[in-house]
Amino acid sequence: MARSRASMKVKALVEAMEKIAPTWAAEEWDNVGLLVGSEAWKASRAMLTVDLTPAVLGEASGGGFDVIVAYHPPIFRPVKRMTPDGREQAGLAAEALARRIAVYSPHTAWDAAVGGTNDTLAGLCGLDDVRPAASVGAGDPKYKLVVFVPASHVERMAEAIYKAGAGRIGDYEKCSFRLRGQGTFFGTETTDPVVGRRGRLERVEEIRLEAIFPRRALAEVTAAIRRFHPYEEPAFDVYPLETVLDRRMGQGRIGRFAKPVTLRGLARSLACRVKAGSIVTIGGAGTRLRRGVVWVGAAGSAPLAACKPCGPGDVVITGEVRHHEALQYQRQGVAVIALGHWASERPALKPMAAGLKKLLPDVAVAISRADRDPFESV
Repeated sequence: MARSRASMKVKALVEAMEKIAPTWAAEEWDNVGLLVGSEAWKASRAMLTVDLTPAVLGEASGGGFDVIVAYHPPIFRPVKRMTPDGREQAGLAAEALARRIAVYSPHTAWDAAVGGTNDTLAGLCGLDDVRPAASVGAGDPKYKLVVFVPASHVERMAEAIYKAGAGRIGDYEKCSFRLRGQGTFFGTETTDPVVGRRGRLERVEEIRLEAIFPRRALAEVTAAIRRFHPYEEPAFDVYPLETVLDRRMGQGRIGRFAKPVTLRGLARSLACRVKAGSIVTIGGAGTRLRRGVVWVGAAGSAPLAACKPCGPGDVVITGEVRHHEALQYQRQGVAVIALGHWASERPALKPMAAGLKKLLPDVAVAISRADRDPFESV
C-alpha cells in the first residue's frame, strides 16, 4: 500500500537518490549526499535545480517544498560561519535549514551514474557505442566477517553485528550464513574459559556465522564481537572482497557519431537542444567529426588524459574550458564545443525527476523554474 505524502520522510528520498546516483561513485574531492536537514524531516514535495540560489530558495519556500535536490553542492569547502544571508552560499544553506527545507546534492555521483548528466548530453549529441571515459572507484570496499559462536549465543551475536553495520546486501538487511560445526581449544593455566575448564582439550558445538559489511564499519563490527561474544578470546576472521563494478558508470562519456556531422552542425544542434544562451567552439567550423567525448561542467584537460589518443576528428563537448586548456586542445587538433557550465548540466534534471517519481510516487517532484544560468548573452 502506498504511503501518504504526509508520512514520507527525507530518509526515503536519500535512499532513492542513492539508487539513482550512488554516492560511492562521486569524486573523492566532492561533497555529496544530504547536506542540510534531517532524514527524519517530512518530504512531501521535492524541487530539483542545478544551483541553490536566493530565487530558487524563495520558489521552494513559497511552493511548500520540503526538499531541494541541488545538483551543485551549496556547501563545498569548510564553512567558518553560517548565518542566513543569501549573499553567501553557506548562508543560503543556513536559510534553508531555518526554513526546515532539506538540501541534497548528487553532483559528480550524478555525472558518473547511468542516465545521469553525461549520458543525457551524450544522447543529445547522437553518439553510439557510448562508454565511460574514465572509470570510478569501487566506493566503500566490502569485507566478509566469519565468527565462531556457541549456538546459545548466536542470535545475540548476530543482532550485535547487524547493529554495527554488517549484514546489509542491497535493500536487504540482517543477511547472514550459518553453519554448524565443532570448535576445539586447550586453555593454559593463565586462561579463564567460559566453557569447560583450563588444562584440558575442550570440544564445543559452535555456529560459523558469516556476514558482509562495508570497510567503514570495521571498527564497530570488531568492537561488537569483543563486547558480545561469550568467549574470553573470540575467534573470528575478516576477508577483503573484490567489488564488481557497473562498467556503465564513470566520469565522462565517449562514443562515435551515428551520422556524419560537422563541428558547426553539432554546435548549432546542441545550442538549440540545451537552450544555451551562447556557446564557443575550438576548431574549424567545417571539421568533420568521428568521435565525441562528453564531459559536463568544466572538463579541463581530463578528456585528453582519459581518451588517448585524441586528435583530428575528435570533439570534446563540455560546459567550459579555460584559456590555456583551450590552447592545449588547439595544439592537438581536438575540436571543442563549450555550451556553458549550467547549460551542459541542466538537461539531466528531467531524467532525475523521472527516476524520483518512479521510486517515490507519493512525493511531488518538480523542476525549478527560477533556476537560471548566471551568464547572459548580449
